[in-house]
Amino acid sequence: MQIAPPASLASYIKHYIFLENSENDIKKLRLFADGNTGLIISSDIHIYQDGLENNLPLSFFYGQPTRYKDLVTKGSFSFIVVVFQPYFLNLLLGVSAREIQNQMITVEDVIKNDLQPFQEKLFYKVDPKVIIHELNGYFTAFLSKKTDTDHHLIKATQQYILQNKGNISLKDLENFTGYSERQLERKFDHYIGISPKKYSSITRLHYFLSLMKSRNTNENITGLSYHAGYADQSHLIKDFKNNTGLTPTQYLKTENKLAVNFIELP
Repeated sequence: MQIAPPASLASYIKHYIFLENSENDIKKLRLFADGNTGLIISSDIHIYQDGLENNLPLSFFYGQPTRYKDLVTKGSFSFIVVVFQPYFLNLLLGVSAREIQNQMITVEDVIKNDLQPFQEKLFYKVDPKVIIHELNGYFTAFLSKKTDTDHHLIKATQQYILQNKGNISLKDLENFTGYSERQLERKFDHYIGISPKKYSSITRLHYFLSLMKSRNTNENITGLSYHAGYADQSHLIKDFKNNTGLTPTQYLKTENKLAVNFIELP
């Protein structure tokens, strides 16, 4: 279940996702980059990073991912994913986004027990829509105490990249922002955690995914790759596999897509 935030939070939160599994089985999930950071809140999570034995913490922030990550669930679970706009984690934690790239940060390490009530509500199976409504209140209260001035340029630049579906050059971004390539690199590193070029590449890939999702039966992957701005199909497949670990055809055959960039592997 995916739920949009209120308009007042849309510049900071992309959406919420509620996921649950009532079966006592083992599932292998793959998360890959979508250009955003986020927060996972759980009541009793049994998720491991593939190959590691330790449970992930109940609730944690995740920094900007640059590679796909495999997770293994053991038993039933329910959790809420708060998908942030890419610069919100920097504002929320007050640290450089580059420093927490690919990291998972336990909530208790940075904001104490603020999220414990939400964990408890999940445990007692309170309607997730009610919990998300209360989370909206929590983030609104946080933002009321912050002066968000430094993010305006990054927000505008991110929207410019999205509007152009990732098909944009560094020269275009220099003209749009008035900053040099080096200045843009530094600002994106600090606020978003990846370079403008990398963010544009991820945006283009996700535009291609949206085309695949809505395509009619007469459209093939080659045609869609050109439409998304790739020079040729081999360029698309290389980019797709680097980001997801799968080919476009393998991705299409994945039956259980929990979100566009969060899929269950067979």
